[in-house]
Amino acid sequence: MRTAVPEKIQKIIADIDTKGNASLTRLTVLKKWFEHPGRLSAFGLWIARRAAGRKGKTKAEAGALLNETRALLGTAATRESLFQQIDRKAAESLHDRAKAFHNEFQNQQWGPVRIIHCWPLLLVEEGLALHTGLNRHPSDGYKLAADWTQNYDPSYGNGLNGPSRGKLDELVRFMFAVEAVEDHP
Repeated sequence: MRTAVPEKIQKIIADIDTKGNASLTRLTVLKKWFEHPGRLSAFGLWIARRAAGRKGKTKAEAGALLNETRALLGTAATRESLFQQIDRKAAESLHDRAKAFHNEFQNQQWGPVRIIHCWPLLLVEEGLALHTGLNRHPSDGYKLAADWTQNYDPSYGNGLNGPSRGKLDELVRFMFAVEAVEDHP
């Protein structure tokens, strides 16, 4: 089902091109898009694949968990894999181990803060939570999209800028692909 949401994301990209940045809250338009059945799950799987597929120097337990994610999910997102079902028990187990890896908190004056040692592994954790249905609300999809696309730049702070542009382009292509599969399964 074709929507206007990808075009709104393209307007965010245009603003990044002209102004240098855009607010993360502009991604709230995704909540409406994620209301359609199956999209949250597909998005969670897509993000988990993207995060696990990044080349990097992650070693030890985090590296092993990312390798396991690649083995479970594969790395290539194809038209056929958009709504792919994976072994639910294996995905839940992987989610739980990724969450346990980041189970360190530091007390701050405003409350406990979760310490994240491996950002791609956090994205895998959040993506698997969406795919397996542990998180089921469209705002969870928005939060994951914001976590994946945001970038810190000292000139603008934390938001959508420079490197976010490429990720937003990828997101728009994903959305068009999902809508095309929904229209012509």
